Amino acid sequence: MKKTLLSLALTAALAMSTTSPAAAESANNWFDLGLNHQMQGDIESAIDFYTKAIEIDPVFAMAYQMRGAANQKLKKYKKAMQDYSMCITCGENNFRAVGYYNRGIIKNLTGDFTGATSDFSEAIALDRKMAPAFFHRGIARSKSGDISGRQADFQAAARLGDSTAESWLNTYCPGWKDAARTAGRS
Repeated sequence: MKKTLLSLALTAALAMSTTSPAAAESANNWFDLGLNHQMQGDIESAIDFYTKAIEIDPVFAMAYQMRGAANQKLKKYKKAMQDYSMCITCGENNFRAVGYYNRGIIKNLTGDFTGATSDFSEAIALDRKMAPAFFHRGIARSKSGDISGRQADFQAAARLGDSTAESWLNTYCPGWKDAARTAGRS
């Protein structure tokens, strides 16, 4: 799952920046320093560098995204949620989807299952192929008592290639593939 999040974040990085070249270059330099420090495990320094990038370019969605991930790693959930919210506000659809997804993860971690379900639903509306959003929305639904919703989301995640969802379904709902095929013919 961590690889998926990093992959989503790095993919989104390729689509960034709509500011002037001089400001973007300087903000990008700070961002690159932050990313290098984060990848080396120096999370506090990474946060400082992302903050400098954001000071130069206040709509730098990827910097908010990565600073949010760094704060999340340090269990500074309130700060991470603020960064993911800014990513949603400033970013294009791919950033917004990842922002909603990551904010949903924090809401799940902190017990706000209704809020998590809503955020995962927003992520899915923006990216119908985001298997992890279906899987984690299924978890949030399960924690809220919506077992049929969990089942539907786990099946959607599995159809999109989420091996954890498929493994869970194979273990606890043997025959789910046949039932889904039969339901699809109706």
